[in-house]
Amino acid sequence: MSTIEYYRTTLRSLADWDDFLLKESRLPGPRGNLELASVVADEGTEAQFKHFLTFDAERFPANTQGEFLAVCGAVGLGRLLAQGDCSVLETLRKCASDSRWRVREGVAMALQRLGDTHMSRLLSEMERWSRGNFLEMRAAAASLCEPRLLKQKECAQQTLVLLDRITSSISSANDRNTDEFKALKKGMAYCWSVAVAANPASGMPLMERWLSTTDKDIRWIMRENLKKKRLERMNAGWVQHSRRQLKRSTV
Repeated sequence: MSTIEYYRTTLRSLADWDDFLLKESRLPGPRGNLELASVVADEGTEAQFKHFLTFDAERFPANTQGEFLAVCGAVGLGRLLAQGDCSVLETLRKCASDSRWRVREGVAMALQRLGDTHMSRLLSEMERWSRGNFLEMRAAAASLCEPRLLKQKECAQQTLVLLDRITSSISSANDRNTDEFKALKKGMAYCWSVAVAANPASGMPLMERWLSTTDKDIRWIMRENLKKKRLERMNAGWVQHSRRQLKRSTV
């Protein structure tokens, strides 16, 4: 029996999942049990997901076992969303601003479930989120910038436009010392590379526009994206040229 099958069988045999999830959370630790979170999302009910989300940051801060249940709740809402229950979007948007980064990752995983079944709907919703606060912007970028969701060039094109808008918002941001801004900046450190690799014809020119900026945070974002192997595999010559262009703009 595989680990996934073990989790699925065990959950189906339990009336109350909390103790099992807490025990198997792998928290505290560097990586929560995302395999189990995925099974919980597949097997759980709306009532269970809402219960898990009551494990809030005040009582169960980052890197505690209770945080894992909140992650499960967020990912679980993604299954309901993919099945057509758009009412959970409001809750997911609130969770996108959770102070715990693992819960925010759970939101991205939830939204990607929507993308697997209704990519146009995800793009439409993320267009709205991309005009929200820093953590909502981060959720929009992180949820869309998943290679499996960008196999169609048009989806990648729309994602590139969204990333361009978010990058423009970063360039005009004043409150840059907040944890929220830093989380957005860190998330954007890979997103451009995913979208550009999915649609090089549109992505390379759009990214090039930001290589001459004097904004230190955007320069850092561009530099980090240019380190990604996916761009090297796409066009190593363009990457080297872009790195030189980014370096020249500091002179």
